[in-house]
Amino acid sequence: MANHPSAEKRNRQRIKRSARNNSVESTVRTAVKKARIALTSGDSAAAKDAVAKASKLLARAASKGVVHDRTASRATSRIQAHLGKHAAG
Repeated sequence: MANHPSAEKRNRQRIKRSARNNSVESTVRTAVKKARIALTSGDSAAAKDAVAKASKLLARAASKGVVHDRTASRATSRIQAHLGKHAAG
């Protein structure tokens, strides 16, 4: 338990930041999952929209520091590559 005012404030900030980060991470995971489902469903228009939304959310989460830049880049690259294969074949 925090005993000093500054430590109490840091704890309040940690709680708010953790809640915000968890919300963003959850949203990103859901968007990526929807993109993968859309890619396997066969509907190219829905897949394109879902991949674009997931990519945007990943980039935003990376810019805010919620996920690492390379993690977001890797996930974006994988779903974009799957979209490219899906569109070609």
